[in-house]
Amino acid sequence: MAPLGFEPTPPNEDPLDSHLNIEPLIVNMGPSHPATHGTVRLRVALHGENIQDCDVEIGFLHRGFQKSCENVTWAQCLPYTDRLNYVSPMMNNFGFLSAVEKLLGLDIPERAKYIRVIGAELHRIHDHLTATAATSMEIGGFAVFLYAVEARELIMERVTELTGARLTTSYGRIGGLNRDLPEGWKDKVLQTLERIHLVANEVDGLLTRNRIFMDRMVGTGYLSLEDALDFGFTGPCLRASGMALDIRKAHPYWAYPHLDFDVPVFHACDNFDRYRVRMVEIHQSLRLIRQALEKLPDGPVLIDDWRFALPPQEAVLNTIEGTMAHFKLIMEGVQVPAGEVYHSTESANGELGWYLRSDGSGRPYKVHIRAPGFQLLSALSKMVKGKLLSDLIPTFDTINMVGGEVEQ
Repeated sequence: MAPLGFEPTPPNEDPLDSHLNIEPLIVNMGPSHPATHGTVRLRVALHGENIQDCDVEIGFLHRGFQKSCENVTWAQCLPYTDRLNYVSPMMNNFGFLSAVEKLLGLDIPERAKYIRVIGAELHRIHDHLTATAATSMEIGGFAVFLYAVEARELIMERVTELTGARLTTSYGRIGGLNRDLPEGWKDKVLQTLERIHLVANEVDGLLTRNRIFMDRMVGTGYLSLEDALDFGFTGPCLRASGMALDIRKAHPYWAYPHLDFDVPVFHACDNFDRYRVRMVEIHQSLRLIRQALEKLPDGPVLIDDWRFALPPQEAVLNTIEGTMAHFKLIMEGVQVPAGEVYHSTESANGELGWYLRSDGSGRPYKVHIRAPGFQLLSALSKMVKGKLLSDLIPTFDTINMVGGEVEQ
């Protein structure tokens, strides 16, 4: 037998085959497998249908994100951040920009803080719907996938109207946002929220008490709170293991201190509770967006300081000061004072942390991201060891591994 790279644990003694010399069957799941989403290889050692061991191999999507950022200006990092968790790109945009603004000591306009909350929560719903749709579809519930994709498409339409792009938005800017809300956008969002609320209730009715769904989810993918903390879990997966840690509450940022919401916590530590956390969080995000739209203040969405933000087009075309400021920001970048910072936000999958270091120039000296998906994927082997092969699929889905942020 070819070396596996790890030693499979001996299977439980089975009286029917105890007299046979049975070697484990090595099965490759991925990287070209629909259930692994094309970006990870799982080498599974099987005894019958029981998983003796699982070797998780990444590296199929690595793009050199951190080094790419270190060779462009601070603002030019934004398109790279979109491609981390490509299911919720605005969260990546805003998280990176908040870290840069912390290093600069900038306070963005109040209106921009509220719009960042709205954009981030729309993408949190988008991410949770995607995870729930994939989980349901890959264990046989195709109808739920259609419902969730309908709601997801409505969010994509609102995101396109706001940012000009469906997926890679690059909507944020150092010091605020690229543009204000389009005319009539608030009313469209409120209508979309109503439809998402109905869809979420439909999904809940189809899945939460569904016998087949519960048989596949309850008790599978178990990971205790102690182990979850050891692996560095954050986000919905940690809250499904019994800890109410949410950075929006623990270290409030943007407009979150002025908004009211609850942090759902469940204690079964299994796939079913990870699903339930996401479903409750969808409703909490709906609640946050409605509050943010209601309390949205008037004012600018970008600071009026040409050292950090591009001047308006009129100033660029008609004044030498505007032309020079535009030229210097594009060619040299924002001059960030020498120093280092760590700043984190609550992304859809957990703590999205940024370690940035500046040498005083217009380009980052060091960019490092603490993406939540890497820690979640690290625990997959422990979560499925000793379980059935069929349990691997929902477990992989409920940790919601996104290749872009895992490999960077």
